[in-house]
Amino acid sequence: MKLKLVTSVVLGLLMAGCNQSGEETNKADDNDKLKKVTSPAMSKIEPDTTADKPMSRFEIYKKVELNSDLSHLSINQKKMIGLLIDASKIMDTLFWKQTYGNPETLFSRIKDPSAQHFAKINYGPWDRLDGDKPFIAEYSDKPLGAQFYPDDMTKEELDASKLKDKKGLYSIVKRDSVGQLYTVPFHIEYKSELSKASAILKQAARLADNKEFKQYLNLRADALLTDDFQKSDFAWMDMKTNPIEVVIGPIETYEDQLFGYRAAYEAVVLIKDTEWSKKLSKYAALLPQLQKDLPVDDKYKQEKPGTDSDLNAYDAVYYAGDANAGMKSFAINLPNDEEVQLAKGARRLQLKNTMKAKFDHIMVPIANELIAKDQRQFIKFKAFFANTMFHEVAHGLGVKNTINNSGSVRSSLKETASALEEGKSDILGLYMIAKLYESGDITEGKLMDNYVTFLAGIFRSVRFGASSAHGKANMVRFNFFKELGAFNRDAQTGLYRVNFDGMTIAIKELSRLILTIQGDGNYEGAVKLLAEKGVIGEQLGKDLALLERAAIPVDIIFEQGKSVLGI
Repeated sequence: MKLKLVTSVVLGLLMAGCNQSGEETNKADDNDKLKKVTSPAMSKIEPDTTADKPMSRFEIYKKVELNSDLSHLSINQKKMIGLLIDASKIMDTLFWKQTYGNPETLFSRIKDPSAQHFAKINYGPWDRLDGDKPFIAEYSDKPLGAQFYPDDMTKEELDASKLKDKKGLYSIVKRDSVGQLYTVPFHIEYKSELSKASAILKQAARLADNKEFKQYLNLRADALLTDDFQKSDFAWMDMKTNPIEVVIGPIETYEDQLFGYRAAYEAVVLIKDTEWSKKLSKYAALLPQLQKDLPVDDKYKQEKPGTDSDLNAYDAVYYAGDANAGMKSFAINLPNDEEVQLAKGARRLQLKNTMKAKFDHIMVPIANELIAKDQRQFIKFKAFFANTMFHEVAHGLGVKNTINNSGSVRSSLKETASALEEGKSDILGLYMIAKLYESGDITEGKLMDNYVTFLAGIFRSVRFGASSAHGKANMVRFNFFKELGAFNRDAQTGLYRVNFDGMTIAIKELSRLILTIQGDGNYEGAVKLLAEKGVIGEQLGKDLALLERAAIPVDIIFEQGKSVLGI
């Protein structure tokens, strides 16, 4: 690959581009007619109930049991898990309110049991893995602002308003009787539900014998009633030895696709895997050096990542709310608070049982369909685990604040911030793995394992479509890699082959591009990158259709809860 080509591609992507369009949504009363889609790249078609199809749109999820060995836990700890699940269910109720409204009004209109189940998975009548397109005929596109803003509010109206909390993480925007915008804090809007969840967390705290976990639960319970989460985030960073974990509250801003300002409620209950966690502990200490090694000018890496970061492996035993909507995450990097990150670093939680389920049921079958036969030997779970782990590590690298004093990266990049951050972490994670192989800090396996597994992972993730931040990031990476020769597609066999040298170049160049956009707070550059590269091309769409015809699931759903765990 000639340097001239690489440079021209990068410079072109950095130039200002066009704006993404937003569309209003109107809900109708009669929602009995259902539609399905054939692939993320194709339009909806009416259901064919007579055709013998290998997999309908309503069958794209593989159900797996979400379980873990609890034999080492005490009676009180098992009771505590039950309480944490109870609190998580309340987060599920709140997420429904934020993303759609009252779910019973939706379910009562759907007669087809499969469609009703699909609506539960998607928390509404929009297919989250197909660009949020409605799968119920009488619904139009999902509101970009979910239920955080009035339906008739424009981006320009909020930007022009003088609301002090217009960019608030923990408030919703409403319109008063004379048409003026105002905000309501979450803890007031959802007071009834949050009071119940807070009381349950306090009850769980009384059962905790780990003092750091007890402190966190009490502070998190208080935070639900005040929307002041920073103290509990600091407390969460101090937890090191607790065998049980819960992530709960309004956390990620993916659901707010209008601005990316407002957080949605979620919860994940976890059991620590101490043996795997021991293997990961050494990498946290390498963060400062990894920051120095980033392939970008010094001004884009002037911040120092916290030295108190840690890496641990867990089994997930319950998902709720935003974490359970559509695509299921198998790794967590928190807290999002930039002040906490700069002071304490972050915690990276690898959800090993969820990850293994996706690898076995999705990744391996995809590789058998699309990866060159002689390179399938490089598809390995340990490489998949490492790629995911270093993705989470990479969230702590780069900068959280722009280098030109224009505010935080998140606020400067607006609704593109999440997609750029996920793209940064995907690509920097692989870049760091290459550096660690080079330095001798990773000795097990081969870098080619990570490269080929990474390519297969793109095919897995790109099926999530364009609506999620992760989906956009994956498509940007696929198209960028294609242009820079990171892989080749054999026209006769339709199989993909990693080009080791091209992959190495593409990783470095895309890392530099995204870090620069973030550091500059280049909103126009981010919009252009996502608009031009965050799309599924015709050939890729055909290849993804092959995966559907092979009946390979797109993602997983869970059989979960107290009965599954036997508590």
